[in-house]
Amino acid sequence: MSQTVIYDSGCNLCSGIVRFAKRKKAGSHFRFVSLQSKYGRQILISSGLPSDEADTVVYQTDKGVYLRSAAILNILKDLGGLCKLFYIFIIIPSPVRDYCYKVISKNRYIIFGRSNSCEI
Repeated sequence: MSQTVIYDSGCNLCSGIVRFAKRKKAGSHFRFVSLQSKYGRQILISSGLPSDEADTVVYQTDKGVYLRSAAILNILKDLGGLCKLFYIFIIIPSPVRDYCYKVISKNRYIIFGRSNSCEI
């Protein structure tokens, strides 16, 4: 089974999380796709999002497609180990989780910087 993570490759925070996940799972269970790629845009469109939606992480599994905070929490759960403990935050209502997600997403370039190329 392969899970696909669609992320903003220009975001240093997103790229750092992808590097962490690759070390943790060695890429055996996860496939990482840039939002800026053709395939990434296709997945966004099939998920009902605009193809230029650069501030949303998408996690596609055989169980469904997860967006924003639900995507992050399900990725952490599927990474296993201590990471799966963060899944407890799924009990927080999604509007509250997604509000926090959007605040971080809106300020991620200011806080963590931006990359002009995909490092992954």
